[in-house]
Amino acid sequence: MADQTQSVSSGATLTTKWHQHPAMEWIGVAARLILGVTYLVAGVLKARDLESTRMDTRAFRILSYDLANIWGTFMPFLEIILGLLLIVGLMTRMTAILGGLLMIAFIIGISSVWARGIVIQCGCFGSNGKLPTMAAYKWDILRDVGLLLCAAWLVIWPRTKLSVDRALWG
Repeated sequence: MADQTQSVSSGATLTTKWHQHPAMEWIGVAARLILGVTYLVAGVLKARDLESTRMDTRAFRILSYDLANIWGTFMPFLEIILGLLLIVGLMTRMTAILGGLLMIAFIIGISSVWARGIVIQCGCFGSNGKLPTMAAYKWDILRDVGLLLCAAWLVIWPRTKLSVDRALWG
């Protein structure tokens, strides 16, 4: 995109680079809310049934049994914390980095079971009782790539409107 030139009352022109455009902060709000609400909802749904979440985590056959149980217990609460921080816009860059790393881990996990021909209930939003299919993996990965892009946006442009970060640090 090209720079935007605006006239000011003194007759001088003010050049604004596209990445400094005010709309960028609103795009950041959207990215924050999309990623934050997704994490919050996924975390709450998983936390409501930790035994199913641990079982879903073990089904990936990536971590040892005990480590999968620890991760399956810890992950929902991490998602809830990340979701809340993103929604309010506190520590946005660091939260987006952690959220992005989590998305990468999810993409790797889903890709791994898909590549190995394992059909599982991924448990991305808790166990929903649906029978798993291999076809769902591509949609899960596409969703997670979109969420990863939201996280990447917030790592690059963490300052957004309507955020605690902005209120505290400008």
